Amino acid sequence: MSDTATVATSARSRGPSARLRKRLLGNRGVLVGSVIVAALVLTALFAPWIAPMDPVAQSIWDKYEAPRGLWVDGKLNTTFVLGADELGRDVLSRIIAGARVSLLVGLVATGLSLVAGLVLGALAGYVGGWADTLIMRVMDLLLALPSILLALAIIAATGPSIVNAMVAIAIARVPLMARVVRGEILRVKQEQFVEAAIALGSRHARVLLLHVLRNAWAPVLVLATLGMGTAIVTEASLSFLGLGTQPPEISWGRMLAAGRDAIRHAPHVSLYPGIAITLVVLGFSLLGDGLRDVFDSRLGDAK
Repeated sequence: MSDTATVATSARSRGPSARLRKRLLGNRGVLVGSVIVAALVLTALFAPWIAPMDPVAQSIWDKYEAPRGLWVDGKLNTTFVLGADELGRDVLSRIIAGARVSLLVGLVATGLSLVAGLVLGALAGYVGGWADTLIMRVMDLLLALPSILLALAIIAATGPSIVNAMVAIAIARVPLMARVVRGEILRVKQEQFVEAAIALGSRHARVLLLHVLRNAWAPVLVLATLGMGTAIVTEASLSFLGLGTQPPEISWGRMLAAGRDAIRHAPHVSLYPGIAITLVVLGFSLLGDGLRDVFDSRLGDAK
């Protein structure tokens, strides 16, 4: 009995989940990207408690105050660690508060594009025929426009706000998501287990949900992860132009816009929000690229 238990335990340790976990833990991109993304999430969740100062409190006497650093005269400093902006507001506190907006926009915009892309891609790939032709031609039309221009056009028609920005970013991401989902469904639909399920009389909705989509999620997850970084950059670009978040909401893009007039004598106002955007996008890019390597069976087998 003990030998049987040992063999069973060894088999489980070599199972698909164990191999997947080993690949995830062994991929540097996944590890580094996960650390950066986790730091963003924790910062957004605990922003009111970890911000050293009130992010909206103004002090005209501290206008464009230079960064003081964490240590001043041998003591821990909590005021204007990264300096102050044009209204004397603490830059570090505003960056921490702005993490909430960036994470919210990334999650909502990516979630909306994911749902719409799954529905449209599933219809196009599984149903085929006229549905495939109609949906893909519309997606091709949207893909012909740069995503930022499409988002600008949508916001110009609906008005600047964070809600409209999230919807515009989501719409701009739907065509790519739909095409990836369609391609994966076309691939999985030809597998023998799908044909067997159809031959046994399973309903098409059941086959699509339990068999096709269940085996086509990996590339979609990778694209959604990469799309988070793209959504954050797009939101920052729209806010920089004044078409995204509106005052008193705090956005890294608006912080960049506020600091552009003082870039010569107070570069810290726009430098540190730019670094925050770069780090966050780098984290999602590393995580997405790492997941792509992990879920690519050919790369996994080669390793």
